[in-house]
Order: sequence, then C-alpha cells, then structure tokens
Amino acid sequence: MASEISPSHGDRFRLHPVAPRLAPMFGFALLTVSCALASFAFACATPFAAFAVVAAAMLPLRPALLVVTGAWLVNQTIGFGVLHYPVDASTIAWGFVIGAAALLSTAAASTVLRMLPQGRTPLMLAVTLVAAYAVCEFALLAATPVLGGEGAFTAAIVARIGLTSAVWLAGLVAACEIVRLVDPFVMRRRAAAAPRRIA
Repeated sequence: MASEISPSHGDRFRLHPVAPRLAPMFGFALLTVSCALASFAFACATPFAAFAVVAAAMLPLRPALLVVTGAWLVNQTIGFGVLHYPVDASTIAWGFVIGAAALLSTAAASTVLRMLPQGRTPLMLAVTLVAAYAVCEFALLAATPVLGGEGAFTAAIVARIGLTSAVWLAGLVAACEIVRLVDPFVMRRRAAAAPRRIA
C-alpha cells in the first residue's frame, strides 16, 4: 500500500474517495452496505470501530456521527428483523449500548485523527483504530455490571474482534482507494461522451 492513501487537500481528512460534497452520501452508502454484510456474517460483533475510523477519516464529526448512526440502525434492523434477535429488555438495551459505543468510538477517532500528523496515513489510521477500538470495548464493558455478558470480554474474544476490525478497516480503505483511483477515469469518460458545444 502506498505511504499516502489520499492526496493532501490541506485539511485533516485522510480519505478522499469522492468529491467533498459527495463524501457524506458515499460514507453512508459504504458503511451501511458494509454493516449489512458484517451483520449477517458476525451479528453482534459488527466492526463499529473500523466504521468509526473510516467515517472520521472522511468527514467532519457531525456527519461522521450521522453516518455511523445509520450503520448502527442497519445493524439493529437486520438483527431484529432478519436474524430474529429476542425482543426483550436486555437485548434492546445492548442494542443501545452498542450504538452509544459506536458513537463514542467515532468521536474518539475524530479526536485522534485531529491530533496526529498528516503524513503516513496507513500508520495513522492504524493508531486511530487502536484508540477507537479501545473506547468501543471499554464502553461495552462498562455496561456489563448492569446487563451482564462479562464472558464476552476474554482476551481471546477481544483480540479476535480487534483483528476482525483491522481487516475490515483495511478493506474499507481499499474500497475508498479504488473509488478514488477510478473516479478520474469516470469523469474523463463522461466529459468525452458529453456533446460538444460549437461556439
């Protein structure tokens, strides 16, 4: 992977797969589709920390929070509507805790990205993932005295979910890069196909 994932635009954003005005819609589409795939594959272990890093690397905090909220809603809709999560107080409460953890993770990712230097984007995204994942896991762990589920926080499970998040982050960044690299060709092709005006 190249040492710089995105061109420098003089701002703090690390990923520029599309024009800035399209970034919120692209981020929403990318993360909701990814969340749908992850929800079917992993159910409760959806890699929200990876989603948080990608959203924070593309968008200002408020749109990033909205995009991650959209991904969380997709996750919950699939969980209750398709995967038939039990509709009880504990499961619903865990759903809200997961949503809160995802939002805290997004805020943490945004903060860390603002503090880190612009160069070496892959390394900076990896550092940000570690911070976002730690915040997400601590937020989930904080709910266990009330909701139970301490058994899901063994070192092996936390490490496996962390590795899954890292793989998802790499895949999402690769998707952003593919879109960024293909986009100029699409624009050139559209420009060439457009009828020319005769002066």
